[in-house]
Amino acid sequence: MYSVLMATPERLIESTQELLWERGYVGTSPKAIQQRAGVGQGSMYHHFDGKPDLACAALRRSAEQLLSLAEEQFSAPGTAYERIAGYLLRQREVLRGCRIGRMAQDPEVIADPVLRAPVQETFDRLSVRIAEVIEEGRRRGELRPGAAAQELAATVVAVVQGGYVMARAADSEEPFHRAVRGALALLGTQISPQ
Repeated sequence: MYSVLMATPERLIESTQELLWERGYVGTSPKAIQQRAGVGQGSMYHHFDGKPDLACAALRRSAEQLLSLAEEQFSAPGTAYERIAGYLLRQREVLRGCRIGRMAQDPEVIADPVLRAPVQETFDRLSVRIAEVIEEGRRRGELRPGAAAQELAATVVAVVQGGYVMARAADSEEPFHRAVRGALALLGTQISPQ
């Protein structure tokens, strides 16, 4: 599955990222990680202190990847509305859910402050960045003054995460897309008349 040239820690982190996304923390055993990465137990424990340490590294990597993808839309050319719409409409594996958001529903992750930190930090950073885009749009006259930018940003993040949950519950992407269309309609009411 992995190239022999890929370093062992990288294989372990990538394998853990995938397993956490597929099975959650509880369902991800050290043995499953080792099998997926193609490494032995000694290699895993040589590079990481155990499953929690490896899971934390995998969560941090997933968080950085998610934030990097979001930043591609937030820093793209266009109006604030267009950039946020780009974030909402980008291609996603909707029925797999969010790599980070799924961890918020895992009791062992939420109970452990170290494992929970990357989850909370990701949502905080997303909200702050969306609020910055909204404020920039207001300064440029693209968006009208109104609701606090932080509240609108939290709504956008909640729509994405809630859309994933609704889609998975229905085994259909449509609830996610419906939620996104609703968020875009709400955000559209903030566009300043030209």
